[in-house]
Amino acid sequence: MSMNHGKTLATLSVHAGLTPNEHRAVVTPIYQTSTFSFDSADQGAALFKGEEEGYIYSRMGNPTVQGLEDAIAALEGGHKSLACGSGMAAIHSALATLLSAGDHLICSDAVYGPTCSLVENVLTRMGIENTIVDTSNLAAVKKAMRPNTKVIFVETPGNPTLVVTDIAAVAEIAHTGGAQLIVDNTFMTPILQQPFRHGADVVVHSLTKFLNGHADVVGGVIVAKDEASYKQFRTALNHFGGVLPPFESFLVHRGIKTLALRMQRHCESGMKVAKFIEAHKAVEWVRYPGLESHPQHELAARQMSGFSALISFGLYGGLEAGKQLMDSVSLWTLAVSLGGVESLIQHPARMTHASMGAEARQRGGITDGLVRISVGIEDVDELIEDLDRALSRYKASMPAGVATSAV
Repeated sequence: MSMNHGKTLATLSVHAGLTPNEHRAVVTPIYQTSTFSFDSADQGAALFKGEEEGYIYSRMGNPTVQGLEDAIAALEGGHKSLACGSGMAAIHSALATLLSAGDHLICSDAVYGPTCSLVENVLTRMGIENTIVDTSNLAAVKKAMRPNTKVIFVETPGNPTLVVTDIAAVAEIAHTGGAQLIVDNTFMTPILQQPFRHGADVVVHSLTKFLNGHADVVGGVIVAKDEASYKQFRTALNHFGGVLPPFESFLVHRGIKTLALRMQRHCESGMKVAKFIEAHKAVEWVRYPGLESHPQHELAARQMSGFSALISFGLYGGLEAGKQLMDSVSLWTLAVSLGGVESLIQHPARMTHASMGAEARQRGGITDGLVRISVGIEDVDELIEDLDRALSRYKASMPAGVATSAV
């Protein structure tokens, strides 16, 4: 259960989720076991009936996994959380738990590509209707509401366009219509944004990204705001079976201990890189919530305590220029994912969002020339120097009269 006792997020990152253990280890031990023994047949029966607390089988609960779950719930200000085998497992489990055949779902148009595919290609086969909208446009959200709307799913900032949705305003729309709001908080982490404070009902994360932070685990998490919703999710997850194993839980929990420190560095470096990109004459446009040029900058400043490490931009020369840039960097790693200590660069239209299809990408503003970067914790000046060298290599792709060096 989330119990933060007024501690700061920096302190909670280090201490939250330590489960009691007989040897008083200062980190939660790895309980690498599939099952747990009972003192008696009666105790086993009581555990299965929920009349007694304890562990039965690791799909249903494990001390190592619970340590991670408790830590994330505390950081998010939620009640309890449930660790899942991937971010998509968390999203699928949350949506499948709250929706039934005949229900209607509203989803952001700028979300992780497989999320869109899940909504449009998988949930529809279960009889779940959907409307994909720009959730930063509140009028569009209100228009999309139906009597059978049960869930609004928002990823903010949006992936990969970094459009920002007003969580409190969308929560009010959802609740007025009898729906629940799920917020994917992966890009921000609870260090920078806490959706429950703005009215969200459920929060999900890809643990693979910032929370783990070291590109060595695939995982996800659902954070519930109260006991009733937690039990609902837990029952469903026990049946779905997509839980996170103990060893991976240990690694993510270890990563969280440096989360506050890492996010501070990500934000500082992200802002410096964003300003460099914005000033470079080879760049046609840039989106970073921390820049005053971002359309929702004022909202981002109110809703977040920092602007994270994700930057999207387009180059003069479009797709070919972007491909040349990605093939020319040396310190930036060409790879999908984000939120690790290493800096990554990728092309969403052909990589993370390829599964959406061209029409869905166009609807979400994901142009063929869009490049997304995740700023790591390396020396920021060296990261900028590497980008500058790479940008100077495609002079032929740029319009006449446009310089290739920064202003």
